[in-house]
Amino acid sequence: MRLSGPGALDIAGKIAPSFKGKPRYAQLVSLYDSDGSPIDEAIMLYFQAPKSFTGEDVVEFQSHGGMITASRILDRCMALGARPAEPGEFTKRAVLHGKMDLSQAEAVAKLIESKSVDAARILARQLKGELKEFVDTLRDALIEILAYIEVNIDYAEEDLPESLQKQIVQKLEAIDRKIRETLQVSKSREGLIEGFRVAIVGKPNVGKSSLLNALLRYDRAIISEIAGTTRDTIEEEIRIGTHLVRIVDTAGIRQSADTIEQIGIERSMQAAESADVVIALFDGSRPLESDDREIIGLLEKYRSEKKIIVAINKSDLPQQIDPGLLEPFAPVSVSARAGAPVLIEKLETVLSRSEAADETLLISKRQVDAAQKTDEAINRAFEFLESGELELFAYEINEAITAIASITHAFERDEILDKMFGSFCLGK
Repeated sequence: MRLSGPGALDIAGKIAPSFKGKPRYAQLVSLYDSDGSPIDEAIMLYFQAPKSFTGEDVVEFQSHGGMITASRILDRCMALGARPAEPGEFTKRAVLHGKMDLSQAEAVAKLIESKSVDAARILARQLKGELKEFVDTLRDALIEILAYIEVNIDYAEEDLPESLQKQIVQKLEAIDRKIRETLQVSKSREGLIEGFRVAIVGKPNVGKSSLLNALLRYDRAIISEIAGTTRDTIEEEIRIGTHLVRIVDTAGIRQSADTIEQIGIERSMQAAESADVVIALFDGSRPLESDDREIIGLLEKYRSEKKIIVAINKSDLPQQIDPGLLEPFAPVSVSARAGAPVLIEKLETVLSRSEAADETLLISKRQVDAAQKTDEAINRAFEFLESGELELFAYEINEAITAIASITHAFERDEILDKMFGSFCLGK
């Protein structure tokens, strides 16, 4: 348990009278209730402001396990004037006291929820200030451009020197290019941070539920020979390599007059739309039918925006499928009833290609929105520079500076901070 705030050391001394409060020194002490009865023996540490996570005085209690003991310590702290921390309040206080910027704070939250080793590595780099360095570099470059222009605004009756205008355009193009590249990479690798969603699609009775059970290694979905058994999506999490993946088994996609089945099919389409990876399953023991061709059309639609894996199921039965239409997707043969090691290996390969290496990523919608606003302001600035409207050009560069800086610098309005840190887990 941790206490943070100017009264932390005073409260700690009343709970543990023998606690000396030597900064960064672990001391074994006895904790007492208000009536003098012992609560526990615990190790206590004191982190003196500003050398703590929050930038305030922080006292840490390391007690024995169990809810009762922890509850008694908490009750005693509250009786002495403390209160439970709100979600994300420790990190919020760290930001307000200058211990970290907003990008590092968001990295803390994402690191706690990270779904893969690769995501954890990226977020650990951001905790060290990688994104801050990226933002500061762009911001400084924009400020330099603004300084050039504002000097020339003072001499508005003179045209901007051609050499200076060319130099500004080159610098601005380089900044804009970097922002666009970062936006593109961040959007394409969103699943790496948020966790990948994998949807299994196909016509009824091709073995989607059997494949889900094979991937999970237990019977999660009901299996029968009756087409349309799965009426709704089924979601489960599974670890593929270093990634925690959410697998979605969908209802069979086909033309149907059944109202309930139609709802299930609509949800299947929605699952495919929101997935990072689509596994399309075909029945190798039957020739391709019109419903299969509808699935192929769906794959063609998603081919440029999603990762596609095509699997031909029932490889243990005599094969009647003509794989010609599927060849562009490099299909793999599987037998869901016998397990799916080949498909798991293929899926792991596809997910591993999403590693971000050393690229800088934007890890939240707030950061992406800020980068997009920066890009839009720069594009407007280009137009004003070409027309010689330097005051308006300067205004848009100021807008770009404000937008890019908001990725790392706190807003002045408390309610915006409250909304942001409200999504953190309790105690962080």
